Order: sequence, then structure tokens, then C-alpha cells
Amino acid sequence: MKNEKAVAAERQEELVRWERRCRKIQHGLRIAMMVMVLFTGVMTMAFADPLAPITELSKFIGNAIKAIGMIILLFGVVQVGLSVKSHDATQRSQGFLTFLGGVIIAFAQDILTMVTGG
Repeated sequence: MKNEKAVAAERQEELVRWERRCRKIQHGLRIAMMVMVLFTGVMTMAFADPLAPITELSKFIGNAIKAIGMIILLFGVVQVGLSVKSHDATQRSQGFLTFLGGVIIAFAQDILTMVTGG
């Protein structure tokens, strides 16, 4: 059986380990509280203007449509390139239509602001 000094030393080591764990947990909780306070401040600034989320959503949707238009535009370029290689007039006309459709979709937002003057 272990003597009392060994048992006391083991208990002391275990207490030291628990204190380290508690310090780590306290440190994590402090960081979590700072992050929560920071996000609360950011959220109050974000909701100060009620139209800001709607504006951001509109920008996001506009950028998504622009990206889709660019993909279609590139697909049209590939179709035209393949049609030139294979001498296929139908594929060439389809490629040009796809290219022009991609240009219109990619720059739809810019075209609308130009037409409306806004």
C-alpha cells in the first residue's frame, strides 16, 4: 500500500491538473464572452440601417447572376471554337447566341442601371 506522502503527492498533482483545466476553461469562456460582445456591437451597427441587409442581399444576387452569365459566356466561346474546328455552321450560330446571351446575363445589372439612369 502506498504511503501517505505518495498519496498526498498524487492528490497534489491531480489538483494542479484540475487547476490547469479550470484556467483553460476560464480562458475559453473569456474569449467566448469577448466574441459575443463584439458580435453584439457589430449586429447593432448592422441593424442600425434597416435596409442594409436587403441591399447586401441584392448585391449578392446580382453577383451570382453575373457569375452565371460569365459561365454561359465562356461556354459560348467554347462552342464557337469547337464549331470553327469542325466547320459546323449550326453549332457556330448556336455558340454565338450562347455567347451573346451570356454577355447580356453577365452585364444585366449594368445595362439596367445605364438604361434607367440610376
